[in-house]
Amino acid sequence: MSSRGGKLNLPRLEMMRTHVDRVAPARLYEEPSWYACCTRPRHEKMAGRLLAGRGIGTFLPMVERISKWKDRRKRISWPLLSGYVFGRFDLRSLGRVLSTPRVTTVVRVNGYPTPIPDGEIENIRRFAQALQTSALVVQEVPFFQEGQRVRVMDGPLRDVECVVIKRRGKRRVLIGIRHLGRGLEVDIGVHLLEPVESDGWLRYT
Repeated sequence: MSSRGGKLNLPRLEMMRTHVDRVAPARLYEEPSWYACCTRPRHEKMAGRLLAGRGIGTFLPMVERISKWKDRRKRISWPLLSGYVFGRFDLRSLGRVLSTPRVTTVVRVNGYPTPIPDGEIENIRRFAQALQTSALVVQEVPFFQEGQRVRVMDGPLRDVECVVIKRRGKRRVLIGIRHLGRGLEVDIGVHLLEPVESDGWLRYT
């Protein structure tokens, strides 16, 4: 942080934190909570180690998968939730988290980093432990809520933005476009969708 000509130049992360101060509940600055930190692809382990090195508590649920090679199969440890590592901190440490290499964002809802209940983290921990000791096969799929704004990533509707109208099981949703009092609806697989940042829904730091 520096001062030139009587003007105070705040680093970008400090400015972000000041913005968060105006909307986040005061208790989040005093009480450590769990948050979902997004990472660069395939950098979850390194991001976790770097966060821990900065004094941030971390949780990275891992599962074993069979990796197929040309002449053999090998069991490897893999993040249960690709692209995420959970961090435990209060919002006074947000700048330290955001400046950590390999960490790209902290998931927000309603305009500020949203804490994850301890019970939900413990549920994920039990789920990962159960997978390690059983023959269950897990496949990660996106989860979208009704009313969430999304964008189609591939296929004939590529780059079209729409809204999730109704969930149809785990793998498909009904999406819709509303315009001029009329609507269009299409049934589509969730693997073809990505969330779109919009006020009142999901925002990232």
